[in-house]
Amino acid sequence: MKDELEKLLQAARREIPLAKDSASAEALRIRYLGKKGELSALLRGMGSLPADQRPAFGAAVNQAKDEIERLLDEAAKAGERAALAAELSGPPLDVTLPGRRLLARGHRHPVSAALDDLVEIFARMGYEVAEGPEVELDYYNFEALNMPAGHSARDMHDTFYVDASSRGDRAPPSQALLRTHTSPVQIRTMLGRKPPLRICSPGKVFRRDDDPTHTPMFHQVEVLCVDQGITFGDLKGTLDAFVQAFFGREFRTRLRPSYFPFVEPGAEVDITCTLCLGKGCRTCKNTGFIEVLGAGLVHPKVLANVGYDPEEVSGFAFGCGIDRLTMLRSGVDDLRLFFENDLRFLEQL
Repeated sequence: MKDELEKLLQAARREIPLAKDSASAEALRIRYLGKKGELSALLRGMGSLPADQRPAFGAAVNQAKDEIERLLDEAAKAGERAALAAELSGPPLDVTLPGRRLLARGHRHPVSAALDDLVEIFARMGYEVAEGPEVELDYYNFEALNMPAGHSARDMHDTFYVDASSRGDRAPPSQALLRTHTSPVQIRTMLGRKPPLRICSPGKVFRRDDDPTHTPMFHQVEVLCVDQGITFGDLKGTLDAFVQAFFGREFRTRLRPSYFPFVEPGAEVDITCTLCLGKGCRTCKNTGFIEVLGAGLVHPKVLANVGYDPEEVSGFAFGCGIDRLTMLRSGVDDLRLFFENDLRFLEQL
């Protein structure tokens, strides 16, 4: 068997350096070192040797294997050098030739672009981005936001519960669900930090809705400011600055009293109609304004739930659908168009 090993090694020394390319080198590697290769066959026959000869033969096989691997590595490198030399010896590349133009150029999705704009606007006003889990607990999504089990406001959210056997408004506080708004991020942030704080929390939210102006999954951004002496005037000024930065200097805001369980007082926020620019049309019912978001001062119970003293600090919060804002800014009347991936539509925006 030693003679066979020596013959195998001599053959490898002759043949491997003659490999012209990587394919030839790989074929030789399989022939000599593969599972069914010649060296493996010698190892399988080692059992026929006397026991005292096996260690020496095994060591010789390992040495032969190392040498063959070295020869294969050198052959591969030589093949790479030869290929490079052949490429360099060919016709010269004219780097002054113009490149091929792309037929279509990609761009940001309209909703993603709107989200980026919102984050940038609030960052300029001193707000930091805060994020939280999309699979949330009932406590953060409802309970801590002044919506205990059985509260009628839960009906407005039409929730996806993770455990399908526990649907409805009376799910236990520990029940997991797909968050219906990004307000839970506010609760988690306030539980972990003391005021003052300014955060905006953009992200995906989920509700059982599907029509031209609603989808089961959509995007929201919620804004929270908590400090000493925060008033409704601070809220109105922030809303004015946000709307004019996002839509344009000519847009105005209008607040109407409304109810939300996690703010007191609460308000619906209208802006100048994006279609008629305040002149009056069918879309705005000739009022010159359309509703875009809800807002208000943070409810004292919400502040108490996170360990804040409502007598010492106050705050405001508001939230809006990023998809709806994108619709209004783009003049689109069907929200579902943004998610059907029709390039003919997306290229127009």
